[in-house]
Amino acid sequence: YWAENINIASIMRKINNPFHELQGYKCFACCPTNEHGLQMDFFEDGEYVCANWTPKSHFEGYPNILHGGIQSTLLDEIAAWAVYIKGRTSGVTSRMNVKYHKPVAVKGNTLLLRAKITETRRRFATIKAELINSDGEVCSEAELVYYMFPTDVAKAQYSYPDYSKFFDEK
Repeated sequence: YWAENINIASIMRKINNPFHELQGYKCFACCPTNEHGLQMDFFEDGEYVCANWTPKSHFEGYPNILHGGIQSTLLDEIAAWAVYIKGRTSGVTSRMNVKYHKPVAVKGNTLLLRAKITETRRRFATIKAELINSDGEVCSEAELVYYMFPTDVAKAQYSYPDYSKFFDEK
């Protein structure tokens, strides 16, 4: 998706995953050491939280087609990280509406996932998330509504770290 001559590091800011410090942490979507998981990592790009992710064959539904449930998980996880970074708290999915536009090839495809908060109303955030193939086509998208915990509750009950842990100091 990204043009070869663009320096991604100059456009995006890497997001650290501070949850790896938690005992027993094995998130299916974002734990880098969960050998059965998606092992997503994240970047901030303006109003978006993004991830580049390369599918593996054990995530197929039909041969060489990424399973729809995995697509939904990717969209839900990128939305969660939008809440962590842009909402500066944690939350839970309240509602998720996924639209599948075209099949997603597994082989030879690096996907771009991106999400942004489009509206905040009381403790609820509406998030638009997209899964884009290496040809730049939106293959699936979701509108999600997240309930966002008050930050003190997120820290006390849901292991939300200090915001500074998400980024390296410059």
